[in-house]
Amino acid sequence: MGATLTLALLGTAGCGGGSGDPDGPVTLDFLSLAWQAESVAANEDLVAEWNAANPDVQVRYVQGSWDNIHDHLLTSFEGGEAPDVIHNDASDLTDFANGGFLADLTGLLPAELLADVPAAAWSTTEYDGGLYGVPFLQEPRVLVVNQALLADSGVRVPTPDAPWSWAEFEAASAALTRDTDGDGETDTHGVAWSMREPVTQTVNLSLSTGGQVFTRRDGRNEVRYGPADSAVAELIHRQVHEDGTAAASALGMSGSDTLPGFYAGRYAMLPLNFSFRQQVAQQAPDGFAWTVLPMPSGGAEHGLAQGTAPQTLSVAEESDHQRAAADFVAFLTQPEHQVRLALGDWMLPTSETALADPALDTPEHGWRTGTRIAGELRPSPVLGVRGYPEWKDKIATPALQEYYRGGIDLDRLREQLTDDGQRILNRYQR
Repeated sequence: MGATLTLALLGTAGCGGGSGDPDGPVTLDFLSLAWQAESVAANEDLVAEWNAANPDVQVRYVQGSWDNIHDHLLTSFEGGEAPDVIHNDASDLTDFANGGFLADLTGLLPAELLADVPAAAWSTTEYDGGLYGVPFLQEPRVLVVNQALLADSGVRVPTPDAPWSWAEFEAASAALTRDTDGDGETDTHGVAWSMREPVTQTVNLSLSTGGQVFTRRDGRNEVRYGPADSAVAELIHRQVHEDGTAAASALGMSGSDTLPGFYAGRYAMLPLNFSFRQQVAQQAPDGFAWTVLPMPSGGAEHGLAQGTAPQTLSVAEESDHQRAAADFVAFLTQPEHQVRLALGDWMLPTSETALADPALDTPEHGWRTGTRIAGELRPSPVLGVRGYPEWKDKIATPALQEYYRGGIDLDRLREQLTDDGQRILNRYQR
């Protein structure tokens, strides 16, 4: 049904050229960053279905990598060799849209798609009055928890409707921290915060306590780091250096690095992106019971709010077939297709229709927890901030790593993020 609908949309495309044959079919290059086997298969199957139903507009699947996507695209744009359809994430769109490399999709997308994806998700791909991508996959941060240790601790088990407060999370972390053999050494830490890449999670989780980190005043981006912005970072620092409930050794780890210790019972809870559930499901030892809980709430005012930068599909400005490319994007992001892509990537669709699909409304592997908190997701504060990648790499990453390790205090962290960081943002706003 979806391919037939899209074929009808193409009736007015007017794409008269093909790759090397002016009388042949249009050929669109689709750069996909899918990397998990299930996700790659889902994307390739959808491309095949499109091609079978649309002989006049063929799509060529091109495999890309998250590891070098920004530099790869920049080289492609500047060299005039950009793919027609581009898979990326919302945090990378601002500079490319500002540079004129992405097509404004306003007026090119079907009304059904525009209505089915919430305004908050669309706002992640808007820039200066234009729409430069379709947000289609998103993921919250969740707590992946050792179920046996949770049951033994006796703490209340939170749900999306009745989550922990941050204070309850600290108490639960303490209850889950154990010296099981009485030798004075902690055998199980309540939580392991993987902070090799600390910036995104620090900024996004600040929304739960009323933080924002980035704000706009008189049309200019500003960095702030007041008490609301730093509350979660202070909690993490306190858990590591004062309470001993968070493992200091995990601070230099990636999320994947913490999994062996989780399986071995050294960490009871892991704050991880939603898609990490796939690794846990595939790698956990036989008989290892785990569950997925929502991140703590900032109270009635802020709820389970956290920032996210959805994965997106965009069209290159230089594409000779923008209408056809936009129709293919609309095909990929139909609700039933979003469900297939979400299942392949172990993420959540942005489509409200897709979120209600029975395949995602299941307690297995925490899917239902994810769909229940999807409505709390907010655009990451980093979106739309020109100069953010440089601020992140040169200022925020080393400063936050040093703070979490205990090498600098909160005042010095604030100074680096705001004073030093603002000088970088100012260069992009002249």
